[in-house]
Amino acid sequence: MSSTLKLGILGSGKGSNFRAIADAIAAGTLDAEVRVVASDIEDAGILTLARERGYRAEYIAPGRFKTKLEPEDEARLAAMLRDAGVELVVLAGYMRMIKPPLLDAFPSRIINIHPSLLPAFPGLESWRQAVEAKATRSGCTVHFVDAGMDTGKIIAQAEVPVLPDDTAATLHARIQVEEHRLYPEVLRRIAAGEVT
Repeated sequence: MSSTLKLGILGSGKGSNFRAIADAIAAGTLDAEVRVVASDIEDAGILTLARERGYRAEYIAPGRFKTKLEPEDEARLAAMLRDAGVELVVLAGYMRMIKPPLLDAFPSRIINIHPSLLPAFPGLESWRQAVEAKATRSGCTVHFVDAGMDTGKIIAQAEVPVLPDDTAATLHARIQVEEHRLYPEVLRRIAAGEVT
């Protein structure tokens, strides 16, 4: 791997974690370069943010499945990332399961951030799951991506208390503050060769 970590970022939403990563790069605290940002949502905020910052932004047609790409579309995505020189694929609110075309193209080189302390509350809206389960703590987890749902090897976690008067929205907002701190920090550690 070269000294500057080359990233491909996938997201389906507003792009707040992408913004935190891009801000760390711009501030010089993260030695990384965003080669491409891609989304399965044509008007996703993450694509707008990427374009505003001058990054390559690509729409990936999602196909007929809600939870994954068509195999041929995922193969095209993998080829696009490889052709862009991406070394690490960063999932930032990407709402589709990663399947073999991408897993095989980037073995142990795909990471995700999940808004819970895995293995607790995998899947969707984990902040809501935590409030409904009356959990006393939650947080976020950065992990390597494997074929399961939020089952890959954990790299780092940050804890957030669940307060007695928390709603799903208030807990989610506090978890996101930690996500925006933790994700760039983990990427710094990967760029420095501290995480393998």
